[in-house]
Amino acid sequence: MKFALYVEGYTERALSLFMKRWLDSKLSHRIEVKPVRFKGCGDYLSNFAQRAKRDLDSGRVIAVIGLLDLYGAALRFPHNSSIDAKYNWAKAELERQVEHSRFRQHFAVHETEAWLLSDPSIFPAAIRPRMEKFADRPESVDFQDPPAKLLRHLYAAAGRDYMKVTDGAALFGKLNPEVACARCPHLNLLLSDMLVLATAA
Repeated sequence: MKFALYVEGYTERALSLFMKRWLDSKLSHRIEVKPVRFKGCGDYLSNFAQRAKRDLDSGRVIAVIGLLDLYGAALRFPHNSSIDAKYNWAKAELERQVEHSRFRQHFAVHETEAWLLSDPSIFPAAIRPRMEKFADRPESVDFQDPPAKLLRHLYAAAGRDYMKVTDGAALFGKLNPEVACARCPHLNLLLSDMLVLATAA
């Protein structure tokens, strides 16, 4: 049994193992989370609905889970709306395009790197002290200075570059999903949705 996890780039592929660790700790059976990479948000939005319908019709997946960063998503959000309103509007809009009960669209608020901010202990010792103030509410790191940009600044201040793909993958390998879920409500929503679907399957 497996999920198809639709992601917009290379960094997000590391998330499949991270999600699997959390799901395996909750389920009596093992499942696979297979990443399906699109070439950025534009490619995702142009092609996800057709691909999802095909994958769901094949009968080979528990469900298709779409994941985009809220930051940078090329969507026409309602004017002056809150983060939750943007999230809910975009989720409903993309799920409407597929119209299938086993397609679920989710968003990282504001980027998947926010989930990394939930646990300063996974970062190099030189930048850990600067991470503490973000740990309690990592999803509040917003559109003005989104998480990946913040990490680049923090790493640069410590005299090194933050490599989005290689560093991101290594950090997700260290991140405890329980810690991240406790501090990131939208991540918790995503994983809880997957758990319900896997249990029903």
